[in-house]
Amino acid sequence: MSIVREILEELWNTEIRYKGARVNFFGIPRFKKYKPESIKATINRLEKQGLIKKELSGILLSKNGKVYVRRKLDSLKQFNKTDNISKNKNLIVMFDIPTERKPEREWLRWHLKKFGYVMIQKSVWVGPSPLPKDFLDYINEIRLKNCIKTFKLAKPYKHNPYYTDNE
Repeated sequence: MSIVREILEELWNTEIRYKGARVNFFGIPRFKKYKPESIKATINRLEKQGLIKKELSGILLSKNGKVYVRRKLDSLKQFNKTDNISKNKNLIVMFDIPTERKPEREWLRWHLKKFGYVMIQKSVWVGPSPLPKDFLDYINEIRLKNCIKTFKLAKPYKHNPYYTDNE
């Protein structure tokens, strides 16, 4: 083993605290519950996906990585059912969200359930109108507006008596 490798390993294994997190001398977080091989493989995969970049100063989030993290954080935004929603299920929401935006698709489905919508098909839901304005504004902000269509029904939807909302 060369002296360079021994020095680097010693620096790598040195553990200090930075902003409450355990990090090594290089400022890289220590992940005690993961094997070093798993961490290295994950870092390499994240680099290949363009989410991080390795530089002399360390590992940094790339522009795409910042967009990815921002999207993940935004997908956690929660909305509540508003008081002015009718009790009748008179609005159809149809969507076709690309597979690479699966978290947003799941987030939308979760909110539709929360707003009292029932699924007719995976991407076709019916429920009370109107959808909350701040929710619609947020859909526009995260660029999902072109993936979603809404249709107001002339008569309220009466779901099949053989199908329950619990299924």
